[in-house]
Amino acid sequence: MRRIAFVIGAVIAELSLAAFAGTIHGKVSGVSGESVVYVEAVAGKTFPAPTATITMDQKGLMFAPHIAVVQQGATIEFLNSDSVAHNVFWPSVGGNKKLTHNLGTWPRGEKKAFKFDNPGVIPLLCNVHPEMSAYVIVSPTPYFAMTKDGEFKIENVPDGAYTVTAWHEGAKSKSNPVKVTGGTAADFTLSK
Repeated sequence: MRRIAFVIGAVIAELSLAAFAGTIHGKVSGVSGESVVYVEAVAGKTFPAPTATITMDQKGLMFAPHIAVVQQGATIEFLNSDSVAHNVFWPSVGGNKKLTHNLGTWPRGEKKAFKFDNPGVIPLLCNVHPEMSAYVIVSPTPYFAMTKDGEFKIENVPDGAYTVTAWHEGAKSKSNPVKVTGGTAADFTLSK
């Protein structure tokens, strides 16, 4: 009997939480290709770092994927799948040049990991191959999405007022205030 009461209580609690979470959806226009949309830091709220590690490969003298978005505190493993040595470094995090870092150079088949503790846009480069570049966008919250044909959807955002930012390579980022109450639309028009 206690077990049934516990299960019913857990289901009610889960449904209550779902009732106070919404979806931010919309479109990023004015640019082509992938954009990243994320909820900025929430005052007084911290989020546990993700436990899963993602991999960014260096293959065919390119970073793959070209754009990665992760939550603050996430770890990325940088793999070298090419037959030549590669390097990974970034000159800043969110424009802060004090946060520059160089992972060094390593041969094929090896990887190096880095935990991204600072939110912001990180331009990645390879000092062995100056034509290689990529971006890591570190979101301060777990609420982010990459666009698909300009459309995006960020689910399970607790009801409340937030600042939502849209980023695109080569365009100026744009931030809008958004109030989430169930389903909320947020459209962005970016320009260079």
